[in-house]
Amino acid sequence: MRVLVAATGGAGHVTPLLPVAAACRRAGHDVTLVGPPGLEAVARREGLPFVPGAVPDDAELGAVWARVPTVSFAEAERLVIGQVFATLDVRAMLPVMREVVRAWRPDVVVREPAEFASAVAAEEAGVPHVQVAVGLVAAHRQITAMAADAADAWLPGLTERIAATPYLTFFPASLDSGHGSDPPRTHRFRPPPAVSEVLPDHWPGDDRPLVYVTFGSVTANVPTAAPIYDVALAAVADLPVRVLLTTGHGGGDPPVPSGPHVHVAPWVPQADVLARASAVVCHGGSGTVLGALAAGVPLVVTPLFADQPVNADRVAVVGAGVRVGLRVEGGPTAAVEPSDLREAVERVLSEPAFAVAARRLADEIATLPPVDGAVEVIASAARAPTAAPAPPSG
Repeated sequence: MRVLVAATGGAGHVTPLLPVAAACRRAGHDVTLVGPPGLEAVARREGLPFVPGAVPDDAELGAVWARVPTVSFAEAERLVIGQVFATLDVRAMLPVMREVVRAWRPDVVVREPAEFASAVAAEEAGVPHVQVAVGLVAAHRQITAMAADAADAWLPGLTERIAATPYLTFFPASLDSGHGSDPPRTHRFRPPPAVSEVLPDHWPGDDRPLVYVTFGSVTANVPTAAPIYDVALAAVADLPVRVLLTTGHGGGDPPVPSGPHVHVAPWVPQADVLARASAVVCHGGSGTVLGALAAGVPLVVTPLFADQPVNADRVAVVGAGVRVGLRVEGGPTAAVEPSDLREAVERVLSEPAFAVAARRLADEIATLPPVDGAVEVIASAARAPTAAPAPPSG
């Protein structure tokens, strides 16, 4: 079986696809990753054949991103999903995606919900496709709704056809609930255990609780969101804990630690940190939330953008953490005071109920079938009769 895996460029979009791709390879299938050139390093690290596409024109993309800080949260999401993901990204990637489908003749396409060029190319060639969740069902529904007009302009009825495809997710049902019924043909799997590495001891002889602070890989490069690092450092300045704060790569000068109990690094092996952490402070990125809960670690979430407010709300609803901060429409990305963040960290560390709820989610995740089961779902989709190829779009 030939499996074409397609993703947009963000780490949060390609990462959920990688365990599925690895499972297909373990089963003896041929897998090729197709995406923007920035994914080449990911493909090399994973040992995946890679076909690079193109990225949108800088001027067009810059014009969209320049509007994002000036509009409401809902309008910003519509801009990013409708104009970036479903329009500019598709225009850039579609020629290469069509050529790979024509020349390599994949049996099935495995894509993430914000990547639409592969769905267009697959439908045009009569190739079945499967989607892998990059977040909660609520985020999936938001992407589908906000992208519908633009996606259907590429191929009439595309969003309806996507909705009927198998939906693979690593998120447990109890965290996903509260947003209506699951998409049709939903299949839940257990994320593979991350490879643990040795975490340097930055605090020899100090056995106070470890608080892991991370705001993902792009926040430091987002001007309206980057101030959250200073807020977080001020919040933990006087807490009787050890703090490991990661910044991601780029974003200018790193923040200055607020005391000897704080260590700042660009990146750390998250699995090893989570195995030792008592709490995670984050923006609510789906990967961080899932990783923390799979490890049974409670969270303090201060959402900044994308699906993070929804994730923060669900963490709070299931009792596995605290949400801090309210978005200010038309103003700063997040409004959170250091005192509020500090109080939330103190609550999560002192009230056992949060750790109990996080552990309950970890137990639920552990009972899900392993990701290798996704291979049969994908193979079944590849074997199923497909509709007649759609006429090529413009």
